[in-house]
Amino acid sequence: MQKFWTLLLALTITFTGFSQRKSKDDAPAWTTANTSAFKFRDIGPATTSGRIADLAVNPGNKAEMYLALASGGVWKTSNNGTTWQPIFENENSYSTGCIEIDPNNTNTIWVGTGENNNQRSVAYGDGVYVSRDGGKSWTNTGLESSEHIGMIAIDPRNSNHVYVAAYGPLWNKGGQRGIYETNDGGKNWTCILDVSEHTGFNEIHMDPRNPDVMYATAHQRRRHVYTHLSGGPESAMYKSTDGGKHWDKVGNGFPGGDVGRIGMDISPANPDVLYATVEGHGMYKSTDRGESWSKQSGHETSGNYYVELIAHPTRVNTVYSMDTYAHVSIDGGKGFKRIPKKDKHVDNHCLWIDPTNTKHIIIGTDGGLYETWDE
Repeated sequence: MQKFWTLLLALTITFTGFSQRKSKDDAPAWTTANTSAFKFRDIGPATTSGRIADLAVNPGNKAEMYLALASGGVWKTSNNGTTWQPIFENENSYSTGCIEIDPNNTNTIWVGTGENNNQRSVAYGDGVYVSRDGGKSWTNTGLESSEHIGMIAIDPRNSNHVYVAAYGPLWNKGGQRGIYETNDGGKNWTCILDVSEHTGFNEIHMDPRNPDVMYATAHQRRRHVYTHLSGGPESAMYKSTDGGKHWDKVGNGFPGGDVGRIGMDISPANPDVLYATVEGHGMYKSTDRGESWSKQSGHETSGNYYVELIAHPTRVNTVYSMDTYAHVSIDGGKGFKRIPKKDKHVDNHCLWIDPTNTKHIIIGTDGGLYETWDE
């Protein structure tokens, strides 16, 4: 019996090995001749796109628009969004966080790379880019070690005079953090406001009546594998009245101590009025260009993705707040209500209101771009 089982095992091994060798030897080779019929094709996604971090509409031609995508570069439309073209395909960064059109020359486009948010999934960039031909070609102008650019502001009196809010690395200290200024179109940058190696700047705004009056928001933050520290005593708002030569920390009713991310906007209807949403504290308003502040409500949003305000161009008491569900206040920030989300995606990050027809609004979300003509 033992000899029988030994013989059976030997035959089984021999047969198995023969079968495997035969199968391998008989397998057809992968060649161009038998694979050329297979073509890759796009099968989705069908209804969603990547997160839209920012948008910019050409003020002289509203059919032309640019989108900065958190993980998809820059896209452009010249026909009111009917078709789009990717125009940032050959640069060193695929992640963008902010985009700005030169008000004096709408063929000049400035882009800040690295998503300007703080979630685990954000990608970093390699500084600030500029295109002077409507997005056909790009030049990296520097600030590579910032990794995340929060916002860009262009002096309407001089296109070569540009300010950048450099957020700095999210997962580490150091890098280029602060408010940077160029007077030569990006050839050279000077840091004109910084706090520490742990704190960067996420926003910078110019008073539309006098660009020498500026406001900048600092955010102390650090992400680790196990947590996100969104805030600290170094988070604050700063104001300059001399084009950034000197800066003063805003106080007199504005929250201090441990402060999270700050989002703000200047009311175009009355630039004396400022709005600020402060993570961990609520909604604040100033009616005297930031000299004093009063708390309006407890409204705040997550510093991971949101904390961004857009003031209405003609109604001083109307302000929009970006959030998972976008909100609007019509009483100066005292009360907020959800914007209806029927037929649109949630997770809202940027919003544009047509200054000549304020019922026309465009909003960017995690699931694409949406447009309404009835507010």
